Amino acid sequence: MAHETGARRPRRVLLLAALAAVVLVAGGALVVNRLVSDDGPQRRPGAVAATATATATPSAAAEPSPTAPPGAGITGPLNLLLVGVDTRVSVPGWEPHSDAVLVLHVPAGLDRAYLFSLPRDLLVDIPAFPKAGYKGGKTKLTHAMSYGSRVPGKPKEHRVAQGYELLRSTVSGYTGLRIDAGAVITFNGFDKLVDTLGGVDIYVDERVVSLHRRPDGKHRDPAPSGGGYVGPQMVYEKGQRHLNGWQALDYARQRYIAGGDYARQRHQQQLLRALTAKILDENLARQPDRVQQVVDALGDTLIYAGGPRIVDLAYALGGLSVDRFTPVALPGSGVGKGRAYRGEELKPVGRQFLTALKAGNAEKFLAAHPELRVKN
Repeated sequence: MAHETGARRPRRVLLLAALAAVVLVAGGALVVNRLVSDDGPQRRPGAVAATATATATPSAAAEPSPTAPPGAGITGPLNLLLVGVDTRVSVPGWEPHSDAVLVLHVPAGLDRAYLFSLPRDLLVDIPAFPKAGYKGGKTKLTHAMSYGSRVPGKPKEHRVAQGYELLRSTVSGYTGLRIDAGAVITFNGFDKLVDTLGGVDIYVDERVVSLHRRPDGKHRDPAPSGGGYVGPQMVYEKGQRHLNGWQALDYARQRYIAGGDYARQRHQQQLLRALTAKILDENLARQPDRVQQVVDALGDTLIYAGGPRIVDLAYALGGLSVDRFTPVALPGSGVGKGRAYRGEELKPVGRQFLTALKAGNAEKFLAAHPELRVKN
């Protein structure tokens, strides 16, 4: 992330959140006031009701009809696309990149969930997208957000919601899964989300030295010669830790560590599971008033993409037990000729998991491949 001024420090806000998987069940779907349809972004003031379904005013002649709880009509399976975006708002003309791409799959009973990441450098077929003037091609997954965000004739203007549309189509085509809803959260939004929940407790499974932050949380200065940063570095030592917003974001961003981007994916999944546990333990997903508080506080740092009403989706998934929330690691390897690196591809076992997931056999597949379960 580019260096930012201290004035952009996110303010603390009232409780609650959830990424409709990123924190859906851990955050996002719960926390947005901007919706995206197949026809593009639409601003809808007051899109999320602050209370559950309204009951008609009773008359003297009849008793009021009973009302169903929020989300009563939602059934599975559901696939939620969760995207973390580096917008680098301080850099003019910077194209948004999808630094984190996660899918939350909730089977037909809504009683368990599987969260997996796709490598940002995954080689995929990105379909043509006339809205952005993109003709299609085979390239890295992270570029789908960038190419889709472009506005023909306006090289310095980029639309994150539009970029999400192309990323959604790309992920759906690669995985074979229908994407029912999704959330895009910026770095500032994620920082704010964690602080909203009062921080998060997580087990740091390896020593991580930050590329981006100093121990006091300030951004490290760019190197005078370019290509890196200088100054003291924040260090996350192995062990149980309580992280605030900027620390959680910083920890989950680091990929120049043992295991590279696959270790970063694991850390992101562990962090989201920890957020999910906090939300479910405090029953926040089933408190519509608090959902509205988060919607109002986060504003445009998070975009909710299509699907059921945010309050309904959050309530429907609020009964999920955290021990039935399973992060899954899909192993991959580099692709290229000689020393020419082109990107990443999933190993056969990863592609087989996606096939089993689509067929409703994920639990059976994981029983046969327990190494794919991410340790908490």
